[in-house]
Amino acid sequence: MENLSKSFSRRQFLKYLTAATASVGAFALVGCQSNDTTGTDGTGGTGSTGSSQYADTLTYAQGADPRALDPAFFDDGESAKVACNIYEGLYRYDDKTTDVLPSLATALPDISEDGLTYKINLRQGVKFQDGTDFTADAVRVSWERQLSPNATSDMPYASFVFGSPDIGSGLDSINIVDDYNIELTLRAPSSAFLRNLAMTLAAPICSPTALNNNAGNISEAPVGTGPYSFVSWTKSDNIKLLAYADYWDTANAPKTKNVIFKVIPENATRVTALLNNEVDVIDGVDVSAADQIINSGFTLFAEDGMTINYMAFNTSAGVCTDQDVRRALAQAVNVEELVTALYGDYASPATTVMPLWMAPYASGVTPVSFDPDTAKATLAAKGVTSLTCITYTNPRPYNTKGGQVLAESIQGYLQNIGVTMTITPYDWTTYKTKVQTDPFDIAFYGWTGDNGDPDNFMNLLADPNPSMNISRFNDPDYNALIVKGLETPDGPDRDAVYLQCEEMVAEKAPWLCISHAKNLCGVNPKVNDFYYHPTGSVFLRGVTKNA
Repeated sequence: MENLSKSFSRRQFLKYLTAATASVGAFALVGCQSNDTTGTDGTGGTGSTGSSQYADTLTYAQGADPRALDPAFFDDGESAKVACNIYEGLYRYDDKTTDVLPSLATALPDISEDGLTYKINLRQGVKFQDGTDFTADAVRVSWERQLSPNATSDMPYASFVFGSPDIGSGLDSINIVDDYNIELTLRAPSSAFLRNLAMTLAAPICSPTALNNNAGNISEAPVGTGPYSFVSWTKSDNIKLLAYADYWDTANAPKTKNVIFKVIPENATRVTALLNNEVDVIDGVDVSAADQIINSGFTLFAEDGMTINYMAFNTSAGVCTDQDVRRALAQAVNVEELVTALYGDYASPATTVMPLWMAPYASGVTPVSFDPDTAKATLAAKGVTSLTCITYTNPRPYNTKGGQVLAESIQGYLQNIGVTMTITPYDWTTYKTKVQTDPFDIAFYGWTGDNGDPDNFMNLLADPNPSMNISRFNDPDYNALIVKGLETPDGPDRDAVYLQCEEMVAEKAPWLCISHAKNLCGVNPKVNDFYYHPTGSVFLRGVTKNA
């Protein structure tokens, strides 16, 4: 198989151009400084722990608790931000792009000509944070529990990362050649598979000892090979991590001894905590607080994200099973006006599922246009006068206002055409369950791309898991396109497949695409080298704070 950088040429160039531009802005904003690393102090920290140059603790505030800290059992950004500092996978993304690099593997895999076999050499001399040696068996144990027939319903990301036998795709078997060599066999070629293996969800490798000691689930006792080890988790308050003294990658050892993830649900309270120097970095910044952060002498990290903010229609039950009803409801909403009012300059109206910098081939896709008169007539003819809606209250990377504010704005547009929408809001953790179990006509959700691959966005509407595909969209023609897209090598032919997917979403309207957001974080000016990765993960091993 040809070299990865060659096979991704056009898309990689676009991401490189975007990332390079963003990097210049990020460096100008955050004022990154030279960080000389001193020796280990014997307690797990390096750099700042042996010098008074840097503070020994960095505090990062987010809007909700993690759902879990075992990669097999979470599908949310709050979990991923913490977990990516504890665990590593065989591969990782470059610091500012989704280019794939080796991590616990020593090199990119040797892929057979038919695309079905991946030969991978594993790094030697790596130890998990509990002292267990990293070997091929740890890969097998971490992954096989998530594959059919072992996978359980509470493993939400397994089919997304490893594929599914139901559609004849994905990882079929893991063969251990020896302690440091494995062979992976796929059911069908997958252009996205290597990028999937670098994800923060499902793919990271867990300590087999820890899994054995915790009945196969280390959600509250995480053990990986990453730069930080788990210390404690006080629910709805904080998660504490400590720099791992025996971290294998000594050239990139953590520079701050202690990392605290602080849970602060309210946007305004998070901003106040930043400005009062109670925390060092906050995410989920409401656009209304952007000027306040800047004018107070703090840094606003703002960069185009790999996100989609959307309203989902329930296509499996209720009035929204009717495509004409879905399109009419979409016609009732002035998306451009809505996005400007809610997000100002920090988001752009979405005409497609993927941000156009990722998918320039979709620039000609035409979404449902704003036409309230036609919407009103259609819904009256269909007898639709009321709808039920569930949503979330917490800020999200793709929607810093929170789902309730967005739902109430949509409610106003629907009232204008004679349709009443009843809104039931939940905190984010509860909502993640409710969206799978409770009836609704409309729900609000969003997505931050995991790996820069179009499959990672478009496959959402083919996934059988309702926590991923909350609209329950199940179209055989669309599903066939998803399979074809995975089997097609990167290039114009693959782009054409995903263009068809985008066009089908616009026509059948399982979602109303609303906006693509900038990633917004508030940063203390004493913090160096902070970067919010396009995937939404927060890698903190190189981040410091001046003492």
